[in-house]
Amino acid sequence: MSALCVLLTWALLALFGLAWGAEDLPCSCCPIVPRREWKAPASKCVDKLKLPARYVVVSHTAGSPCDSPALCLNQVQNVHNYHTGRLNWCDVGYNFLIGEDGLVYEGRGWDTKGDHTGKIWNPISIGISFMGNYMERSPPPRALRAAQSLLACGVAQGKLSPSYEVKGHRDVQRTLSPGDQLYEIIRTWPHYHE
Repeated sequence: MSALCVLLTWALLALFGLAWGAEDLPCSCCPIVPRREWKAPASKCVDKLKLPARYVVVSHTAGSPCDSPALCLNQVQNVHNYHTGRLNWCDVGYNFLIGEDGLVYEGRGWDTKGDHTGKIWNPISIGISFMGNYMERSPPPRALRAAQSLLACGVAQGKLSPSYEVKGHRDVQRTLSPGDQLYEIIRTWPHYHE
């Protein structure tokens, strides 16, 4: 099956999920777009996370949003190219990226240390970044549900501690990320701790 067909199938599943609240989803591990589907080169990263992770740091890319699988595929490639080409990192910095299409895009995944929040937090947290700028607007509900589903999946797979804590990027580093609107939303999540 072509990458575009797979992405379109996942987009339809995500849209179908609009009828359910996050707690009513039929599974806790909804589709994650794997690296091969967004044509990521092999990662050069070698540092592993100590699992289960105790923290999740939520950020935004502060760039262009994407609301379709084709646009999000392009956007995650752009983020990857910036991180590896301009910043000279071993891979895209985030463990996962969330698109406004309601899909989760695999970055470094559950097992590999990210480059998202500095030397103190990178080795002990999963970095999730919403693709877009959320200073003045909120991500759509389907993107928020995708993030909540990803967190439930992490707990179900033993990758996240059941007592994990969600932090906003600005809680742990001097930054405006994850944007004012997204920050207010994550502060209402049950695992959020300042």
